[in-house]
Amino acid sequence: MKSGLDFLIAALRCEIEGLEQLARTSELVGTIGRLVHALQRERGISNVLLVSRGQRFAEQHREQIAASQRMEAAVLESFEQLAAQNRIGNGARLFSRIAWVLPGLGTLPELRRRIGALEIDAAESTAAFVKLIAGLLAVVFEAADGATDPEISRVLVALFNFMQGKEFAGQERACGAAAFASGRNDGARQQQWLHLIDSQERCFKVFVSFSNAALAELWRANQPPGQIAELERLRRIACAAPAGVALDPELSPLWFDCCTRRIDAMQAVEERLADRLRRVCRQKMAEVRNELAAHEALQHQLADARDPPGAAFFESHGLAEPAAGDAAPYGRQLERSILDMVQEQSHRLQAMSDELETVRAALNERKVVERAKGLLMAHRRISEQEAHKMLRQTAMNQGRRLIDVAESVLAMAELLPRNAAP
Repeated sequence: MKSGLDFLIAALRCEIEGLEQLARTSELVGTIGRLVHALQRERGISNVLLVSRGQRFAEQHREQIAASQRMEAAVLESFEQLAAQNRIGNGARLFSRIAWVLPGLGTLPELRRRIGALEIDAAESTAAFVKLIAGLLAVVFEAADGATDPEISRVLVALFNFMQGKEFAGQERACGAAAFASGRNDGARQQQWLHLIDSQERCFKVFVSFSNAALAELWRANQPPGQIAELERLRRIACAAPAGVALDPELSPLWFDCCTRRIDAMQAVEERLADRLRRVCRQKMAEVRNELAAHEALQHQLADARDPPGAAFFESHGLAEPAAGDAAPYGRQLERSILDMVQEQSHRLQAMSDELETVRAALNERKVVERAKGLLMAHRRISEQEAHKMLRQTAMNQGRRLIDVAESVLAMAELLPRNAAP
């Protein structure tokens, strides 16, 4: 008959297996981050190329395609390695996200051909890259949502939100590059621009709250005041001027370079986050393996104990030590040690579960807000940024949290006419 210690050892082995799966997923997240960075740069360069009708960034475009293709190959290889695993936590949703994004990666050669031939405009090119990058970030989101260790989950939440904020910064770079290169801006683009600025700030705020002090300080240090002042100056030129006012096309490369320096600095922080994720995974696995080794050694000791298994179960802790000359109840002491370990393991898992719920609240809030935005978009026939603005404005007017307003919207879903959705 198996003892309690046998099952405790089995629990630790399961924990190690889960951590090993998280380590593999974490490697994938880092690889996806590098591909996203390459695609973000390619998107911005493509916009300048298209708006200038091939007069600007032609050589940079060819070089960036080659860099992006190297990152694509690394991500596809990581997908293959992950698919070879028999069991992955949160595997159903994670693999579904990967299945969705693979066709998008497959369409990149044709998209690049059309961009090079100037067969599409900047808006269509941007939309294609945004959709593909959103799919890649959705894989990262599922990795964060499937993490079972609270410390690893915290790093994943910080990394996901930082990557999402960086993507909004990349979209802003592409938006501004198209505006300056074309020499004009309009009201719709200005609203989109302001939405992207606000979205970045929200993501970076979550990143700071889930990150450690060293990474938060690195993020602040990588935003020199002069660079931020230049960024704000160019933002004001494009967004504060009345719609329709001509913009200087010569500011396009200046804008692109300013944004690129900022995004490259973000990439350095992102790489540090990915490195921290890998280190935490290795540290956690080492801790649990050491604990497993200690438990297995105790299992061998217990096999030689004289008392029957379970003898100490009904004994209270803190019993007096045996008198001198008495035979020490070696088996019972081991049994009490095992009970202590079982209780300690139970308390540790409960604490991990409680902390994990706190960490996942940020991810759950995002899910609720996205669902509420989707509902508003369907029933009001409005864009994503208009839906978000409506939720945020309602929250401000009523003095409520954004998540509370989103939950109220979803609660009203059953009352909306069924034929209202497109």
